[in-house]
Amino acid sequence: MTYTFFQQCWWFLVSLLGALLVFLMFVQGANSAIFCLGRTEADRRLLINSTGRKWEFTFTTLVTFGGAFFASFPLFYSTSFGGAYWLWMIILFSFVAQAVSYEFQNKLGNFLGPKVFQVCLVINGVVGPLLLGGAVATFFTGSNFLIDHTSLLDSLQPVISRWANASCGLDALLNPWNLIFGAAVFVLARILGVLYIINNVDDADIRLRARRLLRVETAIFLVLFLTFFVYLLVKDGYAYDPATGVIVMEPLKYLHNFLDQWYLAVLLLVGVVLLLFGIGKTVFAQGFVYGIWPAGVGVVLVVLALLLCAGWNDTAYYPSTADLQSSLTIANSCSSEFTLRTMSVVSLLVPFVLAYIVYAWRAIDKRKITHDEIESGEAY
Repeated sequence: MTYTFFQQCWWFLVSLLGALLVFLMFVQGANSAIFCLGRTEADRRLLINSTGRKWEFTFTTLVTFGGAFFASFPLFYSTSFGGAYWLWMIILFSFVAQAVSYEFQNKLGNFLGPKVFQVCLVINGVVGPLLLGGAVATFFTGSNFLIDHTSLLDSLQPVISRWANASCGLDALLNPWNLIFGAAVFVLARILGVLYIINNVDDADIRLRARRLLRVETAIFLVLFLTFFVYLLVKDGYAYDPATGVIVMEPLKYLHNFLDQWYLAVLLLVGVVLLLFGIGKTVFAQGFVYGIWPAGVGVVLVVLALLLCAGWNDTAYYPSTADLQSSLTIANSCSSEFTLRTMSVVSLLVPFVLAYIVYAWRAIDKRKITHDEIESGEAY
């Protein structure tokens, strides 16, 4: 197995983690709709306890996603997580606020009242997917950073990468295409959240409101996603020569990536079909409550295809708008061959971790959550 093989393999694994993270943001999506679906305090508590069973999965996957980038592509980690400081800190603080809100909203001595913490859950439900989507969009639109390897010789500030301005990543929010994709991810999270609530909460009124909301959210998502996807296919992309490492602009680069890697196009198409099937059957078949599963698998496939398109086929996955040659590729930003080989051995444990997650999920969801369970048992 060659060094290139391990580089491509680890981009696939990181992309898969990113795809799973987008699916698991159904927690944020459902939380953002607390006041839309829950008309009474009892309804809202029911919804919060439903997502409260799963929020650790999302947060753990987010941390694992960042850790995998740190280990396999450390130059990206230092450039994005270190350079785009404020963007990632806002995302992190929103997730911290989520954890605190779950634990303290109904504790004795909460002088702020539960509604304050419910609003914090809504804020995380909006800010988390929106900013994460905007951050992922920069894989295609670019970010304002510089790479200078000679900086290692500077004894006062031996830092290879730095942001080219003082915004520390907030300038990404000035690009309308980043906002469109971020909004698409946010609406997608709401769709997944609504599908999850329909599946997990045994309450006829909440399910009725959820199905009505699902129609509206789906229409908005299709407009946002298709707008960004068409833009992606017709825009110039960032290609590099594997022999020299020189990065150039290539017309229709991402369209070429899907044509050259036809299996990614198939993956994307299958994912879209599964997502629409899960939504459509839930909307039109009133007794069907399992839409979260085909839709969830579809989301994972679509996001995986997009992330692989961003990095494979000699593409710069983290373009620099300040200096084209500073753009990051799989080849120029990855760890050493020894590190990638060692981590590949450790990654063999991943199936066992996934098996435990599936087991824990099934154990938690053995019974649908009801008002009676909230009133009689331990709840948030």
